[in-house]
Amino acid sequence: MISGTVTDASGRILSGQTVSAFWNSVRHAKPLSMGLNCAMGAALMRPYAEELAKIADTYICVYPNAGLPNPMSETGFDEEPHDTSNLLTEFAESGFINIAGGCCGTTPAHIKAVAEQIKNISPRKIPTQDTFTRLAGLEPLTIKEDTLFINVGERTNVTGSKAFARLIIEEKFEEAVSVARQQVENGAQVIDINMDEGMLDSLQAMQYFLNLIASEPDIARIPIMLDSSKWDVIEAGLKCVQGKAIVNSISLKEGDELFLEHARLCLNYGAAVIVMAFDEKGQADTYERKIEICKRAYNTLINELDFPPEDIIFDPNIFAVATGIEEHNNYAVDFIEATKWIKQNLPHAKISGGVSNVSFSFRGNDIAREAIHTVFLHHAIKAGLTMGIVNAG
Repeated sequence: MISGTVTDASGRILSGQTVSAFWNSVRHAKPLSMGLNCAMGAALMRPYAEELAKIADTYICVYPNAGLPNPMSETGFDEEPHDTSNLLTEFAESGFINIAGGCCGTTPAHIKAVAEQIKNISPRKIPTQDTFTRLAGLEPLTIKEDTLFINVGERTNVTGSKAFARLIIEEKFEEAVSVARQQVENGAQVIDINMDEGMLDSLQAMQYFLNLIASEPDIARIPIMLDSSKWDVIEAGLKCVQGKAIVNSISLKEGDELFLEHARLCLNYGAAVIVMAFDEKGQADTYERKIEICKRAYNTLINELDFPPEDIIFDPNIFAVATGIEEHNNYAVDFIEATKWIKQNLPHAKISGGVSNVSFSFRGNDIAREAIHTVFLHHAIKAGLTMGIVNAG
């Protein structure tokens, strides 16, 4: 039974999350009940109880204080048993709750009054929820079928940004945090964080940076994408992130066993996963190989782990075109066609990619690269590309 405390009129729990973000972050645990307790008393709790009742596909438990604390009163709280019971009766009649009780200031008399008044009211019916991808930072990010393209900020990645790598190596963390803030201000809805650099203790750098941005509400409000080729770094990151994160990435590169082990841990931590189109034979570079690996990975996750399909995000590999090698010329088209196939054949799965890779042959020529990205995204989004790792600005 999981319960949160909304501490003020902003509608956030103690750690800064909204009620919806809180639910998105803990839903994977499949709790018996989700609820609200303590805080400001039932009267001020009502809108948040109503919100939770609509989104949580489990029982709702509400046990408020006997009103706001009052140090001048004999009991420290003003509400009499009939006050608390009347408020909770209204919650029950409105279909918000399955379980009711009392927190600070309530007495056996309060609980008895509640029990008497609500005993003949039908409990709330658990709603069935649509199969959407529900992520969270301090605030929720729900990806529906008609959601517009999601920008994933790439500048907090030491392998993709020399400037960011230099700041981290030189331990200029305040400036590094400002890079993350800039990405959010420029429109990133998720930020990709990668610390895989030879001169760094990647695990320590990941933990330290995540803990720093956790105390920056303007950054922490959006979900985090934890990006590393080292599983211990990803797992260390998952232990720091409050919301529902995305793991970037897992793959079939070393076979089913390790793939399932990593996926099971992501499931336990409640993270969505990016699955690379990569198996024991290597990275998928043709349309046929892309769909073959994605289909195998999807079926393995669904059949072996009952992994939520909406939390599977495929990366069918965006490779550079115009390298001078003829076989590379169709890379972008193959990605777009594979995206279309995934959208049509793997229900609820999402698609992502590192967009700047497609124009890598033109590095140094930003005008050409931006033009290529624009045309590529135009067609890829139409085919079903959900999100992409981009420079949000």
